[in-house]
Amino acid sequence: MRRTEPLLRAGEDRMNRTRPARSTTWLNRFAWLTAVATLFLICSGGMVTSKGVGLAVPDWPTTFGYNMFLFPVSKWIGGIFFEHTHRLIASAVGFLTIILALWLWRSEDREWVRNLGVIAVASVVLQGVLGGLRVTMLKNEIGIFHACLAQAFLGLLVVIAFATTNFWRSLANVFADPRKFAPIKMIALATTIAIYVQLALGATMRHQHRDLAVLDFPTANGAWIPDTSANALAKINAWRDARALSDVTAFQIWLQMAHRFLAAIIAVAVIAFYFQVWKHASQITSLKRLSIWWLVLLFCQLTLGAWTIWSNKAADIATAHVAMGAIMLSFGVSICAICWRILPAYPNARSTTTHPIEQRGTAVA
Repeated sequence: MRRTEPLLRAGEDRMNRTRPARSTTWLNRFAWLTAVATLFLICSGGMVTSKGVGLAVPDWPTTFGYNMFLFPVSKWIGGIFFEHTHRLIASAVGFLTIILALWLWRSEDREWVRNLGVIAVASVVLQGVLGGLRVTMLKNEIGIFHACLAQAFLGLLVVIAFATTNFWRSLANVFADPRKFAPIKMIALATTIAIYVQLALGATMRHQHRDLAVLDFPTANGAWIPDTSANALAKINAWRDARALSDVTAFQIWLQMAHRFLAAIIAVAVIAFYFQVWKHASQITSLKRLSIWWLVLLFCQLTLGAWTIWSNKAADIATAHVAMGAIMLSFGVSICAICWRILPAYPNARSTTTHPIEQRGTAVA
């Protein structure tokens, strides 16, 4: 049964191409617009958290008793500006998501893509409710989940945007040797999951609304492995008290160290993915290009991470770090989607109209 899957999927895509042409170009552009708006929303949320102004507006869904959309611009000052504009951007993303889901439902012939649109609407509604509960219930745990859901929502939109491209349909004609391609898929998936976990760790640190537990890099409190004994913590906190910094616990120090260790693992994985693609899938141009960009983004992210520590979590640097992490996750989701779409080249299950890319000798853009 497994050997017939390439033929079945190739046949399904040929049937889809014979159906009446639809206005998919604008749908795809709108999907990417929604994804970019969500990235902008994540940046806005990162700025709110980094500046510690999440409660600058104490009520929800109103803003100081006003209808959110009628709040006077003259009152957009200080922390209120960041929190209120974050709510407005979130509302805009919600409207865009609803329009996208309706558009998909009316024009998309693949049920799974239409279902993704419905899931996106449910996710954005849940995200809005969580944002409101964070304000009304004053729970940092809700804020952490709010941040994690935002990253997952962005990944979902990236999948929808990719699935509505002509490039996605063309991947039905791409085959790869499963023995060589399986490690590439595994590394891509594991790295993307690791990036998501890393973003969750970062959100946990940010939503403590405290100074960083470790202020030096690449060392940690002057050592490669920090000492978190009672005596060491007493000395660290005395040093921090003298500089008007918040006290730290062993948990907070090791949370930041876990963030660093996972960053090193992700770096190794992205580099390994790059070399695996260029060695075993060099004929797939899209993966080659994405592997290059993933590597570039990695070094930018590592630089921003170090800069965030050296600046003691300066709001603009920390927000740029969050945004770069979201972009890295988006690239990981895109790479995983492409890897999932490419078919294994089983010798006895090749279509008469499509051939394994290794034999065809062409590159996939």
